[in-house]
Amino acid sequence: MSVAFTKEGDSEAFAADLPDRPISTHPNLVTPEGLEQIESELAAARAAYSTAQSVGGAADGDRTAMARATRDLRYWSSRRATAQLMERDPAKTVVQFGDRVTFEREDGRVQTFRIVGEDEADPTQGSVSYVAPIARALLGKAVGDVSPAPGGEIEITSIE
Repeated sequence: MSVAFTKEGDSEAFAADLPDRPISTHPNLVTPEGLEQIESELAAARAAYSTAQSVGGAADGDRTAMARATRDLRYWSSRRATAQLMERDPAKTVVQFGDRVTFEREDGRVQTFRIVGEDEADPTQGSVSYVAPIARALLGKAVGDVSPAPGGEIEITSIE
């Protein structure tokens, strides 16, 4: 039989079988801003689901939109359910979750990052996940401490 006479799955059908977004095995630590972000994403996912459901009421509804909305709703619902709000302890003088840390590298570069939860991390905006190697090198250290890090040693110059 010629391939011309076989029915191949359409792209909508394949898109409707989207895999779940991977969920980290690390604890879901969040800053107050991170918790707000998760709640905002969850609200957006609920709205997208409602929209896709109302448009999808017809038999030929947009299965791709419904699949994306369902996947995002599952992801953000899970992230909200497991979120652990972490408050800074102002009495501590070492780097902790939620701090903005400035450090100098061996080559003289000075960098500043805020240590945040995985969902709110964006290195291009100056934030890194607490599970990132650079964050692990910084956590628990004080101003003046030198720590091994990816790319060489770093010295902490300020903690905010």
